[in-house]
Amino acid sequence: QVHVVESGGGLVQPGGSLRLSCVVSGNIFRGAFMAWYRQPPGAPLDLVASITSGGSTNYAESVQGRFTVSRDDARNTVYLQMNSLKPEDTAVYYCNKAPRPIRLGAMEYWGQGTQVTVSS
Repeated sequence: QVHVVESGGGLVQPGGSLRLSCVVSGNIFRGAFMAWYRQPPGAPLDLVASITSGGSTNYAESVQGRFTVSRDDARNTVYLQMNSLKPEDTAVYYCNKAPRPIRLGAMEYWGQGTQVTVSS
């Protein structure tokens, strides 16, 4: 059975911080290249940060130096620490495999996401 559960979003003022968590089924997470994606209102999904099974990370230019992705293999969990948040970071944040998301047959599988709103 597949599950992906994101949490940790909320409303934060510009300059604030949030830490997102994503728990993934063990059969999916083990050894997987994982990523955080986000979808701003009215915009397409974008990859924000990724982490290999060995811990190597990569970031979108827009979040470089502000966001940090990490993983805890014992907990099947990937995290996204977000600092110095900006209004343009407002989006629904999802985690999934990279470079291609989890597939169930012909369909892509996504969790429910977690809403991050940066506003004063």
